[in-house]
Amino acid sequence: MKYPKILSLFVVCLSIVACKKSQQHNTNYDKITLKYPETKQENVIDNYFGVNISDPYRWLEDPNSEATKEWVEAQNETTFGYLEKIPFRGKVEKRLNKLWNYERYSVPTIKGAKTYFLKNDGLQNQPILYVQEGKKTKEILNPNQLQSDGTGAIGGYRFSKDGTFLAYAMADGGSDWRRIYIKNLETDETMTDEVRWVKFSDISWANNGFYYSRYPAPEQGEELSGTNEFHQVYYHQLGTKQEADKLVFADRTNAKRNFYASTTKDERFLIIQAVESTSGNALYFKDLSLADNLFEPIYETFEYDFKVIGNIDNQLFVLTNHKAPMNRVIVIDAEKPAEENWIELIAEGENVLQDAKMIGDKIVGKYLKNAVNQLIVFSNEGEYEQAIALPEDYGSISDFDGDGSDLYFAFQSFIQPEGIYQYDISRKGKATAYKIPKTTFDASKYTTRQIFYYSKDNTKVPMFVTHRKDLRLDSNNPTWLYGYGGFNISITPRFSPEKAYFLEKGGIYAVANIRGGGEFGERWHKSGTVLQKQNVFDDFIAAGEHLIEKKFTSSEKLAIEGRSNGGLLVGACMTQRPDLFKVALPGVGVLDMLRFHKFTIGWAWTTDYGSSEDSIQFNYLYNYSPLHNIEKTNYPATMVTTADHDDRVVPAHSYKFTSTLQANQQGENPILIRIDTKAGHGAGKPTAMKIAEATDKISFVFYNLNHVVE
Repeated sequence: MKYPKILSLFVVCLSIVACKKSQQHNTNYDKITLKYPETKQENVIDNYFGVNISDPYRWLEDPNSEATKEWVEAQNETTFGYLEKIPFRGKVEKRLNKLWNYERYSVPTIKGAKTYFLKNDGLQNQPILYVQEGKKTKEILNPNQLQSDGTGAIGGYRFSKDGTFLAYAMADGGSDWRRIYIKNLETDETMTDEVRWVKFSDISWANNGFYYSRYPAPEQGEELSGTNEFHQVYYHQLGTKQEADKLVFADRTNAKRNFYASTTKDERFLIIQAVESTSGNALYFKDLSLADNLFEPIYETFEYDFKVIGNIDNQLFVLTNHKAPMNRVIVIDAEKPAEENWIELIAEGENVLQDAKMIGDKIVGKYLKNAVNQLIVFSNEGEYEQAIALPEDYGSISDFDGDGSDLYFAFQSFIQPEGIYQYDISRKGKATAYKIPKTTFDASKYTTRQIFYYSKDNTKVPMFVTHRKDLRLDSNNPTWLYGYGGFNISITPRFSPEKAYFLEKGGIYAVANIRGGGEFGERWHKSGTVLQKQNVFDDFIAAGEHLIEKKFTSSEKLAIEGRSNGGLLVGACMTQRPDLFKVALPGVGVLDMLRFHKFTIGWAWTTDYGSSEDSIQFNYLYNYSPLHNIEKTNYPATMVTTADHDDRVVPAHSYKFTSTLQANQQGENPILIRIDTKAGHGAGKPTAMKIAEATDKISFVFYNLNHVVE
């Protein structure tokens, strides 16, 4: 008789422990009631190859109409009214301000005895450009003084060959449009030069001026939504007005091609990359040392990528995936540029050669192995010399550059913020800390592991999982799963104050390296494009299922996020598997797959997505387009994020998607949209706005995962 009583007591004790443990993770917050603004529907129908498609919220595509502006205001009022009622939102904001408050530096640019670098002291809205000579440091460009709200950002800069002049591009309000200005660094004066309507352009110096790319001035009212066509390369001479700029390269017959100009370090060669999409380019060059010399083609079709990384006399060093999906370096003689004369310098290897630069008398290659960066040093003759030991096993090199034998590189991981390191490539040794930030985040408590799982078609996919070292696999951990899966872009370990906070509160941060990206070369990219795009969504869904199967989390504790093409990823996955996720965060997403190509630069994405103007591709797009696959069901708690100045992925995608979700949501999970004003796709976003958005995302996620935030 005693045994059953003892057993009962044991079960009761276990129940108490389980209850206490559960209370550490969960709470029953007071329900926040919602009433969505009424959104009118209009009878707009398009016919695609005999299929009638309704588009009742087409009117939201006009960002300048009073109706759209009123809708934005009403939706923001609803969203922020909801967010303000989350009881711990203030605590989140307070801690994020501390986590964000650390010094951040760029990789330096060396010009003789002078070192130039960007620095943000911590909570400054925009980084400031400084010059250091000896022990003296001087501020030379402070965008925070140009606009009080911090929305004016440096969108790129280049120094003239002798370091006398600085050309810098300014971005306003988050738009992709840039204005280029010139500063005389000897006199500290800003010149009268102003170059407008610059977009998707470098600044490339030659002699007494620079090359840049621009579009014709858009029609009034279409600056942020009109199609970008007829990109052209110009040369601007210092001290002149833009009207006098010389047209250098253009294509009057192909409106949807972009052209990027660059000059070699010795300013002898002008290189033109012509592109029709986000991958593959034609390549042309011109020898500027010869009078009235014409451009010569190296490759005139668009199957492969070509990037000139430097030259030695007539020899052009080129990084390419031409007949090498994992990339290689070749040498092209400017006097004999035909393909039969190309010489392979660094052969394709097992890992992706993401980038390469000529530094001193070496070539430094940035490789990617299982989504983790490596730095390899070669001689200029292509001979392997050494691999550089990096600070951690799982990390990213966001940038690297150098002068002579000094190499500088920026390294970060999921738990270590980006720091700058210095390395002498003339000899083997260890990288030394150059500018390493100090934060209030205790990285010693956390760990990153890389796991592999299998997708629907049995493809092996890697995923990073970061969490506290004392994590318990009890299926009860709040988990934030991030993905992208497109345009040959690799998602590698990166530090985020936002995700650091999530980790501090017991969360798991997971990043799935799904197909469509560049983690395993061009084949991995292509297997997630056009008529194989569903592989991307299957990979991400399988990542969520794996995290649940291995008891990292459960469907009630799983949030997903993606931005831009990743916003498409989240939109597709939440409409295909609404049962799998509790929270969804589609950010600045491509969500209308039938009309994306009709706005700004959207036409360039058709090589990754296909086009609704093709009958076969239309059917495929229609079957997964997030906007067109919403039905009456219970969707995850969703907060769409976008910005009114986003002219990369126009906010109409998010407006129409949100309206359709709100009209069809059958459960109690909220459907909200958070719309930033005077912000764009993300580049140049002020620190204050980043913290505000992170505060709201984290608060929304934890509240809807029903997780205690102390």
